[in-house]
Amino acid sequence: MPAGREQGTMKGTFGGLLRQWRVRRRLSQLALAVEAEISPRHLGFLELGRAHPSADMVRRLSRSLELSLRDQNALLIRAGYAPRYSENSLGAAPLVQARRALEFILRQQEPYPALVLDRHWNVLMGNEATKRMQNRFLDSTAIAELGPQNAMRLLFHSRAFRPFIVNWEAMAAELIQWLHREVVNGAGDEPTRQLLDELLSYPGVPLHWRTADLDAPTAPFLTIEFRKDDLTLRFFTTLTSFGTPHDVTLQELRIESFFPADLDTEVSVRRMADATSAPEAHTPQVPI
Repeated sequence: MPAGREQGTMKGTFGGLLRQWRVRRRLSQLALAVEAEISPRHLGFLELGRAHPSADMVRRLSRSLELSLRDQNALLIRAGYAPRYSENSLGAAPLVQARRALEFILRQQEPYPALVLDRHWNVLMGNEATKRMQNRFLDSTAIAELGPQNAMRLLFHSRAFRPFIVNWEAMAAELIQWLHREVVNGAGDEPTRQLLDELLSYPGVPLHWRTADLDAPTAPFLTIEFRKDDLTLRFFTTLTSFGTPHDVTLQELRIESFFPADLDTEVSVRRMADATSAPEAHTPQVPI
């Protein structure tokens, strides 16, 4: 059988998906075989469909390839097995304690903003400080027209935070690189690719951002600077995840916490919090 035709028949098979992940990880058959403690010959047979893997072999290869829980499930399904890891919605009963932990983290971050994001950067939860930031900088009608809130879209869209970010180009270049890496490394699926394409299509986005080859900044970390009228706020952020998740949803969650990058920002944010007399509310779900 010609090589091209043989590769075509492999598309959609366990062996084809296994090879796809091996290539993405830039591993030779020998390197992956050594890591998984199997023979290169057997690995070659698995990729060609001449051998069928056990469920344990699929899990061993998944660990060697450092696949996410979602991708491990996909590899198991492709091999004809049931998925190993559950995928519950954040509001489902099995995740009630995890959600309580998230709500606690968001409350503790006050008076500074914090968000819970899914793997596509959609905003699932946010604290009161996040709402104060949006109310101070954004037009509620314009935000509603953008649809479900997405952290990337909020920073890139001209009707969201973009006009108020002083160092927008430096900050946005870093985020574009992040999305490029997710796509190249296989962490991002089709919605991630679509989000990247959408952001790159916005007016004013440099053409050279379409490649994943931008210069890295020399500062220890990049701050994001917001300015509107006489208010200037400078933040740096951290991303936190669950330590030992056995649920697909939990593994893919990211908690983005904003911290003041200078004393003036700390004072201004606390004044914004003091100026609002609304009682403490439950942390909301989408939309915030």
